[in-house]
Amino acid sequence: MAEVLSQSQIDALLSAARSGEMDLNRSDQDAEKKYRKYDFYSPRKFTKDRLKMINSVFENYTRIINSRINGLLHTTSEISVESVEEQRYYEFSNALSDGDVLTLADVDVQGVRETEETPVLFHLSTGLVLNMMDRLMGGEGEGTANTPAGYSFTALELKLYEDILKDMIGILGGSWENYIDLNFAFRRVESNPTLVQLIGLDETVVIIGISIKFTNATGRMSICLPGMMLTNIFTKIAAMNQVGRGSGENNSQEIMDILRDSRLEVTAELGRTQLTLRDIYFLNVGDVVDLGHPTQEPIHLYIGGQPWFGGKLGTQGNSMAVKISDTYHVQTREEK
Repeated sequence: MAEVLSQSQIDALLSAARSGEMDLNRSDQDAEKKYRKYDFYSPRKFTKDRLKMINSVFENYTRIINSRINGLLHTTSEISVESVEEQRYYEFSNALSDGDVLTLADVDVQGVRETEETPVLFHLSTGLVLNMMDRLMGGEGEGTANTPAGYSFTALELKLYEDILKDMIGILGGSWENYIDLNFAFRRVESNPTLVQLIGLDETVVIIGISIKFTNATGRMSICLPGMMLTNIFTKIAAMNQVGRGSGENNSQEIMDILRDSRLEVTAELGRTQLTLRDIYFLNVGDVVDLGHPTQEPIHLYIGGQPWFGGKLGTQGNSMAVKISDTYHVQTREEK
């Protein structure tokens, strides 16, 4: 039973409200302030900027495989990145069933292969793969939408699966070329994901979810990138950027040595004149055109359309030559 206030308690409350001692608009003081929970057992390794960069890489990858799949299967498809999430590996492995197939791939970072204990994992939904196989063999992918759970691939289907994934894995390195040189290579196919224990269950991974849609089938491709491999890649990218920022002065002499061996076209302007089209039409061999330039006046030498030198016209041996007497834009060149 709720507590009943006496008349004296009611009068005291009304008096406190009139005097302003009690704020009627104040919310419950005992309401607990909510904080976002942070898992210290598995701290986040990658910032939002890193995940955004990975998302950009795989958006480029989806554009590449979109045209590749359309050409291979002679169809049209829609491929897009659905999610880029940092998780622990057991969250990826727990989502797999016994009938799923995993593809393992190795990665070379600038010519140095990562340790074989940390492969990149590819997984495609069963119905999607069967649809792609049927189209690859000349069909329309009909009857693959309602694939029973626990479907087991035959040896022939695993071979086709392997050929499709080899092509998709081989072009993944091109999506990273704006940041670093990577080369992804097919390792093997595992028909039982429970046997794949090459990544620790509590190890941090980044899982990329890619949606693939055909006219009569929709599926998902998941790519699991080990956290240690990504850490090494980001470290190398940061080192390359640091070297790039400080390389201007260190390599200036080397750049100038290369430029000194470059060939440039030098044009000597003997003079300028204007002729009508009628005069040009009636020109014949032996006619003389007055350039309006005195022989004693210096002529100009042009490089890239700009006057760089002044000199006097003469001969050397049996060839005409220009003796340089003046240099233009010296101060401007030194500033550059």
